[in-house]
Amino acid sequence: MNPARPNERSSRTRSRTGGPAFGSRTAAASGRGSRFGSSASSRAGGPSRSGGYGRRPAGVQGEFAPPKTITPALPAVESFADLDMPAQLLATLDTQGMTVPFPIQGATLPNTLAGRDVLGRGRTGSGKTLAFGLALLARTAGQRAEPHQPLALVLVPTRELAQQVTDALTPYARSVKLRLTTAVGGMPIGRQAGALRAGAEVVVATPGRLKDLIDRGDCRLNQVAITVLDEADQMADMGFMPQVTALLDQVRPEGQRMLFSATLDRNVDLLVRRYLTDPVVHSVDPSQGAVTTMEHHILYVHGADKQRMTTEIAARDGRVIMFLDTKHAVDRLTQDLLDSGVRAAALHGGKSQPQRTRTLARFKTGHVTVLVATNVAARGIHVDNLDLVVNVDPPTDHKDYLHRGGRTARAGESGSVVTLVTPNQRREMARLMTAAGITAQTTQVRSGDEALTRITGAQAPSGIPVTITAPVSERPKRTTASRGRRGHASAARRASGRQSAFDAAA
Repeated sequence: MNPARPNERSSRTRSRTGGPAFGSRTAAASGRGSRFGSSASSRAGGPSRSGGYGRRPAGVQGEFAPPKTITPALPAVESFADLDMPAQLLATLDTQGMTVPFPIQGATLPNTLAGRDVLGRGRTGSGKTLAFGLALLARTAGQRAEPHQPLALVLVPTRELAQQVTDALTPYARSVKLRLTTAVGGMPIGRQAGALRAGAEVVVATPGRLKDLIDRGDCRLNQVAITVLDEADQMADMGFMPQVTALLDQVRPEGQRMLFSATLDRNVDLLVRRYLTDPVVHSVDPSQGAVTTMEHHILYVHGADKQRMTTEIAARDGRVIMFLDTKHAVDRLTQDLLDSGVRAAALHGGKSQPQRTRTLARFKTGHVTVLVATNVAARGIHVDNLDLVVNVDPPTDHKDYLHRGGRTARAGESGSVVTLVTPNQRREMARLMTAAGITAQTTQVRSGDEALTRITGAQAPSGIPVTITAPVSERPKRTTASRGRRGHASAARRASGRQSAFDAAA
């Protein structure tokens, strides 16, 4: 399929903005500084309690009026077979057990496959990744990237989301022989530069690492014809907006743009007005409220009893994600749970990417049953059959609440979100739930109560301390010949192995 756009965009900025704030590159830069630059940072007061997420400026909160679509959208489809996609992609969908598209996929794919810009909103777990991914791969199939010059780009706010997108798209990319690489912080930049140098048609990247690669001369975006912004509102919330706009200014101006998010608010208004041309606007879910398969509980607790209650919830049968505000609090609770006999692991921005990847893998396989995390786990993490999320520390923003809760009740499954609220937090929590459009069940509980067990599955922990070690895996025995060939490197390998064992236990 030819990725050339059906409508001309050479005057992209001038034709859409209609005002002096966006009339020129200089004015646009000025507008970015006033809304997302240093002044916003100073209002935010530096990193917040969640470990790097600044508070959002009050002036950009709330819904924005989405643009009106001029060209009528193509009708939705009810089957992937009804889409104009390469046979290899359809075969892979069948292999993956995907025959009926989720609503956001069925509604947007006919338009994105035709080259239209799309502004899509769907709750987390609604199938947004394949909604943009299948179109991106179908329209890039058959092309070959030159060294350092990718053809398609997916920008995401976090490493975890980048990995999730990569994992989801990899089998489909392979089926159409497209090379996909990930560029995120916390991993060796040389390896990522090498993948770009060898040629990669599709890049999934966080803004900061992609900027680093461009500054080093390892990547150029002038051949990118398809650009996806996934969770653009979170990129704005994290202070990435200047980097995002700088990157978008480097891709092909006539290219296709897709913006998908679980929430759309005034933070992304700039992106929509400046970079999307006559987009098809589709909203599967409102940005407020939650899915009907998700239960919401507010448990009123006494501060002195909160620690014991948290431990009892963590000792339940089955997995649970527990959210806290700070990295220090996450580490402290994780150690307390381990000492109480609960198989827990910590996930936050202070961990290296290999540590975070190992922790998630152990949680997904059940080797670890409790994931204790900051907001770094609020988006971009998918775990099958996860039926409970606990806000040990209530979030400070309704969007964080929705995204934390979105780790459960995914893809039609059911789940519960439980928030522990002390007396001095009640008023703020009531305000937050109103902003989120959610009516929760409220219960006064103490540790050991039947209501606590009924709602969360809480039970007394074993009290026998546990240590999380790497799962034992079977390795094939080496022959004498192979030992001889490799003997010259044995000392270095043993030293590396000791370091790996230390990392695995971290």
